[in-house]
Amino acid sequence: MARVFIGFTVAALEKLPNSDKGIAIYKDRNSPFLSLYVTTKGVKTFFVRKRVLGRDERLVLGRFPVMTIEQARKKALLYCSTVADRKDPKAEQRNQDRKNLTFGNHFQEYFERYSKVNKKTWKDDKRDIDKYLSHWFRRRLADITKPEIQRLHEQIGRNNGRYQANRILQRIRAIYNKAIEWGWSGSNPTAGIKKFKEQSRDRFIRPHEMPYFIQALTDEHDDNVHDYFKLLLYTGTRKTNMLTMQWKDILWHESEWHIEETKNGDPLAIPLVPEAMTLLKDRYENSESAWVFSSCRDRNIHMKCPRAAWKHIIARATLYAWADCDKVGSWVKSKQNNGQTEIIQVTELQRQAQHEKIILPPCMTDIRIHDIRRTFGSYQAITGASLTIIGKSLGHRSSQSTQVYARLHLDPVRASIEKATSAMFDPVM
Repeated sequence: MARVFIGFTVAALEKLPNSDKGIAIYKDRNSPFLSLYVTTKGVKTFFVRKRVLGRDERLVLGRFPVMTIEQARKKALLYCSTVADRKDPKAEQRNQDRKNLTFGNHFQEYFERYSKVNKKTWKDDKRDIDKYLSHWFRRRLADITKPEIQRLHEQIGRNNGRYQANRILQRIRAIYNKAIEWGWSGSNPTAGIKKFKEQSRDRFIRPHEMPYFIQALTDEHDDNVHDYFKLLLYTGTRKTNMLTMQWKDILWHESEWHIEETKNGDPLAIPLVPEAMTLLKDRYENSESAWVFSSCRDRNIHMKCPRAAWKHIIARATLYAWADCDKVGSWVKSKQNNGQTEIIQVTELQRQAQHEKIILPPCMTDIRIHDIRRTFGSYQAITGASLTIIGKSLGHRSSQSTQVYARLHLDPVRASIEKATSAMFDPVM
């Protein structure tokens, strides 16, 4: 490709014509290392071309006229002096760019390059980082300090709970680890910051609560919601697996549901009890979608998690339990306002009970959707199933995940205590 030597002046560069094909290259008479190329659209860009550590390298300096001729000459001279010291200017530039890398720019790379590709929780990454860490997006990675992260961890712990605070700390740690892996030269400021101690959740729908929950579920007018939660009770699966269940995954003759990939990455076969099979067959006969639970608006996508409906069901179950209580049932019925939603009724009854110093039975509104899965395992424990069988049915990879059910099944402990107290108070003479 022909190179034309001209004296670089503002007037000379402004008069340069567009390239007819590809790019046209011009070299500066007054600076032997500085060149400029012109595209077919008339874009003029300064660059330097030189042998660097045995390789032919081109370093783009900037566009004319945003970059002046004098600025380009100074930058070209600096480039050549760097090469003379046997350094790679591009590597130096990359290192400088890495040093100045902002948290926001790196998170975007982390999200696209790693999180979306490798993590099932990539949507949670985006949601949580945007919510809790967006104020750091314009700051350099190197400028965010350990004390800052520690204070943020404590603040989220106070305002949003220890579990959420620990998840944010984990995400920050992972983001910095990836930056280091990809060439950033700093250190991870989360090193040495301890997570809050977490207590594993053991809430489940207890036997005395179950009749009220079943009644509240039976009274649910939305068939999709009713069937969804009913199948969760029948199978003990995770809510996302149930939402993404497809008809092709059901083996009708074997009464099994095959999940191709669970949260831990393993496939899982779920035995389907006769009640579950009956429910599924009824839905299949009326289905026009590949999804067992398709969206009401678009049958080509699956239903979203019915969290709002769940809150109403649990509030409804709470009202049924309170109304059936011997001590406060009559008071509850006299105060109920059926024109209000179940959630508002529960809140209003709690307010009035506190004002009148009436003690209501424990509320069921602390039960979460995921607790249905724990309920499934708990009832297996209550009816005598071993931890191995419970873990197998829930798709647990390690026995540690199943240990919670050892402390939920108290019947053997109760029998031992009764035997001991009987020996103390009714000794055999």
